[in-house]
Amino acid sequence: MSAPDFSVAGQRVLISGGAGGIGLAFARAFHAAGATPIIADLRPPAEDTGFRFETLDVRDDAAVNALASRIETLHVLIHCAGRLIRHEEHKPEVFRDILDIHLVGNLRLATAFRPHLAKTRGCLINIGSMYSYFGAAMIPGYAAAKTGVVGLTKSLALAYAEDGIRVNAIAPGWINTEISRRGREEPEFNAKVMARLPTRRWSEPEELAGTAVFLASPAARLINGVTIPVDGGYVAS
Repeated sequence: MSAPDFSVAGQRVLISGGAGGIGLAFARAFHAAGATPIIADLRPPAEDTGFRFETLDVRDDAAVNALASRIETLHVLIHCAGRLIRHEEHKPEVFRDILDIHLVGNLRLATAFRPHLAKTRGCLINIGSMYSYFGAAMIPGYAAAKTGVVGLTKSLALAYAEDGIRVNAIAPGWINTEISRRGREEPEFNAKVMARLPTRRWSEPEELAGTAVFLASPAARLINGVTIPVDGGYVAS
């Protein structure tokens, strides 16, 4: 019996929201593993990464389709683009925008790049959240979108199976990124998280990257339609 193949060398990987946080950590990890990352975001990274950069608003149908026309070959699509607005998402217009980025944007990218992934029998990796599993009073749009990502992942896994495309999601735990900064800075909220979290610390984006690389590798060929918590044990507590 041969050893499992964890290699992603030679793969081309598109990462929305790749200019910072989790997306940039993924890009660096794939690059280190021999893949070629393409990062797409509203603005380029603050530092020169050397990676191909494409300006993209995932809410824009035409922009997503135009990007798909500029990329010839793709093995992995990762939708990391996202935002949340604490205390504002009960406003319908804000709620709608958050869903558009996280959930509808996910579908836009998946639809546009399905032909690419079909040609390479590639994979789609979505990004859920701890809020995929429970409610969030201050960010209902974000929680609703991330709950929807779990269902969308299952649905696309079934729909795309005929093309040989696997679709999975990662549900990050409490990660030290700009999107989580306000939560980290609120003493009451931070204390509540730390009291339940076995690791007793906010994790770094790089700690998620191994799961993404694994899901893109041949070793994960039977993993399809699932959302994997990468959370330091938070949902087990």
